[in-house]
Amino acid sequence: MTSPDIRNAATVILLRRDGDDVRVLMGQRGRGAVFMPDKFVFPGGAIDEGDFALAEALGVQPVDRERLERRSVPGLAGGLAIAAVREVWEETGLKLAHVGEAPTAFVVPETWARFFAGGLMPNTGALRFFFRAVTPKGRPRRFDARFFLADADALFDTLDDHTEADGELRHLQWLKVAEARKLSLPFITEVVLSELENHLKTGDADRKVPFFDHDDEGSHFRLL
Repeated sequence: MTSPDIRNAATVILLRRDGDDVRVLMGQRGRGAVFMPDKFVFPGGAIDEGDFALAEALGVQPVDRERLERRSVPGLAGGLAIAAVREVWEETGLKLAHVGEAPTAFVVPETWARFFAGGLMPNTGALRFFFRAVTPKGRPRRFDARFFLADADALFDTLDDHTEADGELRHLQWLKVAEARKLSLPFITEVVLSELENHLKTGDADRKVPFFDHDDEGSHFRLL
């Protein structure tokens, strides 16, 4: 059987801090989903062509651009950042946004009209590249997923209001990392949560980004 094409994707780990407690936002995929049914995951998904167009129109340049484009296609970073904001908005109803004016010649895409209403702009500057993983062969869908960290303080919404979510993720909830690790998770999400737990303990600002990928010779764990 032919392996499906690998699609570039963005996933966001939202961190909600309350004193020493840190929680992450996760939801459960539907039982009938083709990819990872019933599993708890972070909000995320594949890049759309419109993400690239929006990134170009707004001049989006993520702070982690150089790392995002290592072992990758040049020019991908802006689309990944916009995709990350869009997926959080679609799947959780929350906006990673700040108040700001779009360029005067900018025409707001119809699918983004509600997001830009009230003078809001995508807050891609809140994203920090944290992890990268490629889905192994043999899966019905394959993604080259970049995981971003973002602080919940960057959200322009009430953190528990998911009324605008599209329903792709059920049971959206803020969980301590230890609680999240007890759920039914994809293997790579378990790995990311372990990395996150270590990162929260060390607070390493110069941390290299782990990259888990696969080729005909096997699986590889690299650092970017």
